[in-house]
Amino acid sequence: MHLPPRFFNKERICHTMIKGSFKWMKSLNRMIILNKIRTEGPISRASIAKQTKLTPPTVSKLVSELITSGLVLESEQGESVGGRKPTMLVIDNTRFHIIGLDVGTKMVRAVLVDLSGFMIDKIESPIPLSISKDSLVKLIERTISKLLHLHKDKEMIGIGIGMHGVVDVTSGISLYAPGLNLRDIPLKEALEKKFELLVKVDNDVRAMAFGEYWFSNGKKNDNMVIVNIGRGVGAGIVLNGKLFHGEHDLAGEIGHMTIDLHGRRCSCGNYGCWETLISGPAIGKEAQQRIEEGRETILKDMVAENGEKLDGEFVYKAAMAGDKVAQDILGKTGEYIGFGLTNLIHILNPTKIILGGGVAHAEPFILPKIKETIAVKALTKQAKETEILCSKQGVFATAIGAAALVLGEIFEGDFPVGEES
Repeated sequence: MHLPPRFFNKERICHTMIKGSFKWMKSLNRMIILNKIRTEGPISRASIAKQTKLTPPTVSKLVSELITSGLVLESEQGESVGGRKPTMLVIDNTRFHIIGLDVGTKMVRAVLVDLSGFMIDKIESPIPLSISKDSLVKLIERTISKLLHLHKDKEMIGIGIGMHGVVDVTSGISLYAPGLNLRDIPLKEALEKKFELLVKVDNDVRAMAFGEYWFSNGKKNDNMVIVNIGRGVGAGIVLNGKLFHGEHDLAGEIGHMTIDLHGRRCSCGNYGCWETLISGPAIGKEAQQRIEEGRETILKDMVAENGEKLDGEFVYKAAMAGDKVAQDILGKTGEYIGFGLTNLIHILNPTKIILGGGVAHAEPFILPKIKETIAVKALTKQAKETEILCSKQGVFATAIGAAALVLGEIFEGDFPVGEES
């Protein structure tokens, strides 16, 4: 599917900016100005020049180009400091749009957002139990095409993908998607060829983390961690406002941090990994053990009625119904989460930690115990008071975060320091 004809009838500068992986934007001065408007707008040209040390003529020229491109708007007039009132500048959040995708083990979730992260539309496409690389790429393409067809009037500037498993961020290749048993999926190459849009690909939890950073209060909290706790456990780490990937894109695999030397065997082959204590399946195993011990709990009846294997969701529902065994299990889970988060605090010293994933839905039962554990285990007063909260983004958090990856490229992308306008 090619872009709609109207996409190519805009001003040349706008067309150049959108189509060529933002080559037009790859200018040090443009990015400095654009990001200053994003973070501090409404702001005047004079204030930009003063704060960035750029000359007023340079600022005026580049701002004019940004206004022509449609990224920046002139808004109301500001307060006069002696003379004519300055015209204030803001980002036009509604002009351009981004598609973000979360490619999980069972579902492709896609969202259409504007530059502020406001979700205009969302769709889901189930993934078959057995799927090939080519079939998965086709499914993703159909999902994107559906959103594009539904919103022909919207100008698109990029596609972001949060892919579960191990991702080569530079090439945009999914190296290993364990839930689908697939390797070496060329997502970036295939989708850029198909849609002629910038495509950014990253691990799903890192995408989620960047979305929390970009669209929440993360601009004031440059160091933060999001821990996703579901069937597995992973983390996305933002340091100094940038996603931290590690040497080989493996940073964040904290689910395999050893907590109990004599604990259960993990899927990775080691024993006592954090994942074996706090994931949804781990919570289900703990509940099954309590049933086998003869504990009085409604969990036994719930499983019998549904004929399904116990998991964290069953335990949460039982806890909400007042079941003391389920509440005790979740409280113990909160304690184990607190142990691991204390380690993270001591290693990274983040401003805040956000919990996401299915287990985080049990906030009333786990969060108090998490904070209590950190208050006991952390070394300093400041560490003990590290902000811990649960994400409110819901099941589309990764897809929204994937869209933020594109915004990060537009506003704060890497570029040669010596490059000028």
